[in-house]
Amino acid sequence: MNTKLVLASVIVSLPLAFASGGASAKPGCLKGAAVGAVGGHFLGKHHVLGAAAGCAVGHHMAKKQEREQQQAQARANAQAQAQANAQAQAARNQQANGRR
Repeated sequence: MNTKLVLASVIVSLPLAFASGGASAKPGCLKGAAVGAVGGHFLGKHHVLGAAAGCAVGHHMAKKQEREQQQAQARANAQAQAQANAQAQAARNQQANGRR
């Protein structure tokens, strides 16, 4: 019986995930909605509220992770650029020393 209710709550929560996202759901929303629906079921039969809250939290966490990945990529790009600049400067210095 509980398995059927959990499955039904997940199925009911899926349209909530797609409601504001159009054809594609927001990142993290589906996973969050599923977890929230299950949690809401076990915390007093609040499947829909749990799905809505789970969708919001899942979307927030996905955006946070995306921001962190972008910052890490920017740091890696800046480090690579600094290394390339240092190598170019060393080559220029070597050429200048060779001309003397």
